[in-house]
Amino acid sequence: MNRRMSRRTKTVAVAAAILLTLGAGGIAAASADEAPAPAAATATVKEAAALTGTAKLYRPAGDDITFSFDAHLAEKDRQDPMKATGTFRFSHYKGDWGGYAKVKVDCLTTGGKVAVVSGLVVETDVKEFRKARVGVTVHDDAAGDRLGYTWMTADPKKDKVPPCLSGAPFEKVKEGTGDFKVVPWEFVYPTE
Repeated sequence: MNRRMSRRTKTVAVAAAILLTLGAGGIAAASADEAPAPAAATATVKEAAALTGTAKLYRPAGDDITFSFDAHLAEKDRQDPMKATGTFRFSHYKGDWGGYAKVKVDCLTTGGKVAVVSGLVVETDVKEFRKARVGVTVHDDAAGDRLGYTWMTADPKKDKVPPCLSGAPFEKVKEGTGDFKVVPWEFVYPTE
């Protein structure tokens, strides 16, 4: 009886091993077929500078103020930050009051973890922002992102803000909301 049990146990073990091997091979084959292309085959776009991400500003009174950025300076345009592309949005709501603006980027400069982006408002429901140029400064800091903007000290309709200009990042970002990412720009100095 022991001998039969032993053979039977060995047969079951061998069969189980074969099934596991075939099953694993089948899984590996299916995974290989469905796997994304290797990293080397993926095209990478090198940028001279970028500002991306979204955050809400800290407001103890409960205002909902959100900024979102998708601004880029291509490597080929490294020497001209006014060739930056993309958009950014901001909104400010509290109760039944508020508004938003969408801005087409016209300049992006970055240095270390600080970015200054400016652009023309292309969509808004706030009269004072229609067709105005606005600027925003972002400090991408692991200890807490910060943000500043031109309309703190200027009337966006009356005061003409030049490209690539904004205020210091004086605003605190609401804890847990800042995911800004700044790609530092490095100006290439001409040689003689």
